Amino acid sequence: MKSLLIGVGQAGGKLARELIEYDDRMGFGAVRGAVGVNTAAADLRGLPFETVLVGRDRVNGQGVGGDNELGAEVMEADAREVLASLEGRITAGIESIFVVAGLGGGTGSGGAPVLTRELARVYDVPIYGLGVLPGRDEGAMYQVNAGRSLKTFAREADALLLVDNDAFRSAGESVTEGFDAINREVARRLGLLLAAGENVEGVGESVVDSSEIINTLRDGGIAALGYAAADAAPDAEANINTVTSITRRAVLTGSSLPDATDADAALLVVAGDPDAVPRKGVERARRWIEEETGSLQVRGGDFPLSSDRLAALVLLGGVERSERIQSFMERAAEAQAAEDGEDASGDSGAQWASDDLDDLV
Repeated sequence: MKSLLIGVGQAGGKLARELIEYDDRMGFGAVRGAVGVNTAAADLRGLPFETVLVGRDRVNGQGVGGDNELGAEVMEADAREVLASLEGRITAGIESIFVVAGLGGGTGSGGAPVLTRELARVYDVPIYGLGVLPGRDEGAMYQVNAGRSLKTFAREADALLLVDNDAFRSAGESVTEGFDAINREVARRLGLLLAAGENVEGVGESVVDSSEIINTLRDGGIAALGYAAADAAPDAEANINTVTSITRRAVLTGSSLPDATDADAALLVVAGDPDAVPRKGVERARRWIEEETGSLQVRGGDFPLSSDRLAALVLLGGVERSERIQSFMERAAEAQAAEDGEDASGDSGAQWASDDLDDLV
């Protein structure tokens, strides 16, 4: 799926850069460009694509200091400047726009939902969000920011692909090493998804195309993306169990949003040498996803790729009912209540639908 990326804030810019580098390294050609947007001039330096500094009159290039209300106000005031940077980039070949942001800081969490809303007013292609949740140890302000941004971002985007930092953290890593590792894992997952159907190196039996990605995300809400891989045997029949095994691992242990298995729709992509991909294995894996997610909208197909390994990529759409989302929203509401000096006890499942966490716009 040919896509343009807009990285908002420091984390969004770095993740957009990682996605472009992965796409270039693999030779997929699915990422057709990127723009970096920030209120901090220093964070735009070093990004290998066009950048836009917003909020000059408010923060003078110094950032918003974690204030995502200010981040939202700045983006609302300067959205036209960002949209102007996209002129000539959104051609007939672009099939989607991804607004990429960390949801814990100020510029990304505040600005990304606002920019998504403005993009949807101008362009007919799907506007998706790629949001990164802060880890449990990243402080109360980041939890509150992310909770408020999550509600707003999910409402404004056609779908919000969510990444939980805690899903990829390893013990003993520095903060920088941890974030770099997360970016690499996210780039591999989303990079493969976007490339599906774009760079066919062989003839698969049922090649995934962009419409299947769009249809999986059509109902909106929150989405998750899982990945797992294993060595492949030369003969397809010998890989039946391998395909079912990596599919289960992709959903249960390799997801960008752990424990999010109740879904409205799903897409299974099995990448590898066409001669090594077993149709029977793909069908078994697809049926397992139906049982695990409770969804009757489970699509499946191949991504022909020159490799001695097989990879399973599982996109789950409509996972906002998951325990992971509910527990995060409860944590964010508790952090906001602590800041306000109030009691946040109650039904965690109600946080998603209630106004205990304010919308940003």
